[in-house]
Amino acid sequence: MFNQLFNWRTGLSLVAIAIASGTIFYSNYLARKLAGDERKKVNVWIQSLKTRAVVTEQSALDLTNVITNENTDIPIIETNEEDIPSGNVLNLDQEKIKKDKNFLLKKVSEFGRENEPFIIEVSKSPLIINKYYYGDSELLKEVRYYPIIQLFIVGFFIVIVITTISLRSRSAQNQVWVGMAKETAHQLGTPITSLQGWIEMLKTTGSTDKAVPEMEKDIQRLKLVSERFGKIGSPPQLENANLLIQVEEMVNYFRKRSPQKVSFLIDAEGKKEIFAMISPPLFDWVIENLLKNALDAVEGKGDITVTLREQDKLRIIDVTDNGKGIPKRNIPLVFKPGFTTKKRGWGLGLSLARRIVEKYHQGELNVRNSEPGKGTTFRLVLKG
Repeated sequence: MFNQLFNWRTGLSLVAIAIASGTIFYSNYLARKLAGDERKKVNVWIQSLKTRAVVTEQSALDLTNVITNENTDIPIIETNEEDIPSGNVLNLDQEKIKKDKNFLLKKVSEFGRENEPFIIEVSKSPLIINKYYYGDSELLKEVRYYPIIQLFIVGFFIVIVITTISLRSRSAQNQVWVGMAKETAHQLGTPITSLQGWIEMLKTTGSTDKAVPEMEKDIQRLKLVSERFGKIGSPPQLENANLLIQVEEMVNYFRKRSPQKVSFLIDAEGKKEIFAMISPPLFDWVIENLLKNALDAVEGKGDITVTLREQDKLRIIDVTDNGKGIPKRNIPLVFKPGFTTKKRGWGLGLSLARRIVEKYHQGELNVRNSEPGKGTTFRLVLKG
């Protein structure tokens, strides 16, 4: 699925680049061609203006008038040799010219940057010259801006398509995860029922083995795991539960099943009750994953501390270990499905934990801090 999405993105990006490049190239070609045509038009206009000043025949005057009046889109300003406008202006806003005394000077400077002016010798003795500055027509401006506009349109289209594909891919992945989870819950049902039967048989035979109660707890644990998997994909039933009790039960379970050199501590700042709206089975799953992660980090020897506190309307739980820590480059990856530094496992625990916190509890789960060789703190934030 990832490869397909990557190929889609690559293909769409290449299409976008091809369209944008082709459009820019062709638009530049049209702009140069149009600019050349406009320069010719301006030259014809200037020559007709010059001719009109010296001819006397009516037919010639009519022709020059037609040529002069044909220019309705190219703005032109006539100046003297010192670039001072003489008053002969074409296709510019007359209201702006009246309101702003410097308007024409600004336009002369602007047109000079856009196009080389025409220089016409009016008189040889004394030497008098006129300059004709002209700007781009609206059509030429549109041709030049068109590639930028199209680039935005193509980019917007690419973003929409990639977003749609990503959402569809994510939806398909979600369906796969839900299906796998429910199938796992179903498969666990049979051995759990069988184990419960064996435990009951041991009890009826009067067995005094101390392992029996612990085995019973493990079976209850398996039932809880099965229940968790069965709840994935279904709207969770949230209830106002005491987080301290939930955390204590999880810590006690792991304390009895961890090496003796691993120390567990719960710090609730002296409080006995810290309530929040949670789904207890799913919340336990999150804490379990965080504790497992801490146990792996300390590698059989170290301290694991769970700190709970209330902050305004938030409930904050920090799970801290003094283990091997996480390299800085890996911190952004720890919640991604499939990422793991362990020899065993699929790298799904922290990814599922964050998903449970964010999707079902509208909370947050992040790495608060981590330093190689000193330890890691994961922070869970819930609404009160």
